[in-house]
Amino acid sequence: MDQVFDKLQAVVGKAHCSRKKEDCLCYAYDATGQMFVPDAVVFPESAVQAAEIFKLADEYEFFVIPRGAGSGLTGGSLPVRGGVVMAMSRMNRILDIDTDNCIARAQPGVITAHFHTAVEARGLFYPPDPASSEFSTLGGNLAECAGGPRAVKYGVTRDYVLGLEAVLPTGKIIHTGVQTAKGVVGYDLTRLIVGSEGTLALITQMTLRLLPLPEARRTMTAAFDRMESAAEAVSEIIRSAVVPRTIEFMDHASIRCVEAYLNIGLPSAGALLIIEVDGKQTGLDEDVQKIHSICRARGAEVRTAENAEQAADLWKARKAVSPALYRYRPDKINEDIVVPRSRIPDMVRRIEKLREETGLMMVCFGHAGDGNIHFTIMLDKQNAQEVRKAEAAVATVFDYTLELGGTISGEHGIGISKLPFIGKEIGGVEMALMRGIKKVFDPKGILNPGKIFVQ
Repeated sequence: MDQVFDKLQAVVGKAHCSRKKEDCLCYAYDATGQMFVPDAVVFPESAVQAAEIFKLADEYEFFVIPRGAGSGLTGGSLPVRGGVVMAMSRMNRILDIDTDNCIARAQPGVITAHFHTAVEARGLFYPPDPASSEFSTLGGNLAECAGGPRAVKYGVTRDYVLGLEAVLPTGKIIHTGVQTAKGVVGYDLTRLIVGSEGTLALITQMTLRLLPLPEARRTMTAAFDRMESAAEAVSEIIRSAVVPRTIEFMDHASIRCVEAYLNIGLPSAGALLIIEVDGKQTGLDEDVQKIHSICRARGAEVRTAENAEQAADLWKARKAVSPALYRYRPDKINEDIVVPRSRIPDMVRRIEKLREETGLMMVCFGHAGDGNIHFTIMLDKQNAQEVRKAEAAVATVFDYTLELGGTISGEHGIGISKLPFIGKEIGGVEMALMRGIKKVFDPKGILNPGKIFVQ
């Protein structure tokens, strides 16, 4: 390993490669709270350097684990079998913003929120907006195919990726996709790599599709006595030809937690919707009035934010759910199931029943517009009984999700956390195809091993 380490340093420079314990510990964990210490950490600044690192990995057969900001919730960037973590923080430049063609080129280490700010300053708009956007990176977003609140109207990350530069585990640099609105030459390798959780190739550059920046937006809340009424309102809003920018929901337990944490005057309700519309200023008033009417017809108390500060407070409340929960228990299991919009009340009722049966603290919040529920259990992982109850509850929720016609992960991926459950959703023939694809891209199993399925 001394020889390998010297060669790694020769590629990136001594200042950008370390195997000191204190440095390796910084890259041993992610948002799951689990820890696996790598053998070394390396920081490439170009695709060429990344390719040289992979050539060494191919020759000496050591593992390489790509890493963005470490904000993943399923362990996708953890070095579960040791090896070298390839941190992409030096590749953090926005290379070009083309306002004529509404595209941008960027490196994977760009912070998502910084990219939003840069393109909006040019009158353009990049819709993907995961909750972690203030610290997550574009490369990590692409690896997980991140979604976020705006997905109900604008779609998810893969819908905005036109092309990629990427490095294969063999050390070859590839270019996929196009820079145009259309392109159907060959297989769509771009979409195959996006969402592959860093198991097929290392993304080193991306071409992203942008939209014109919406002229205006309006934010409102609707507080309902019952989750069923909130779900009915969501379906009716979308049937009415109003497609909101976001429709977020919080259940009673999450409302209670956030209000205790922030004390900003959230209503005591069975369910709270945070709804935002955007577009031309002249058309928004009609959309707002239509949403008000639909929600009030189902017994909701509806309020519209009067200014940007009030709107910011509402989003502060939504994004405060996760940190607020840590006031009650030290550890968290956070799942991101998706069910048809109309079945959200069924799922919430099942979770409420589990809460009563287990005595565990459980909350639901998420993206009502596309049925994406963030189901969270708070517990103490030092308490073996609580852990057993929580694991059984997760399995029950996954089974019921599939029974309702849903999926066990909408935007967090599989990683290692959901690896034991993937066979519940993916059939044997399909799984064999996926393993075959992995083998074609990564014949020696060098890249991010132990993720998605047992390799």
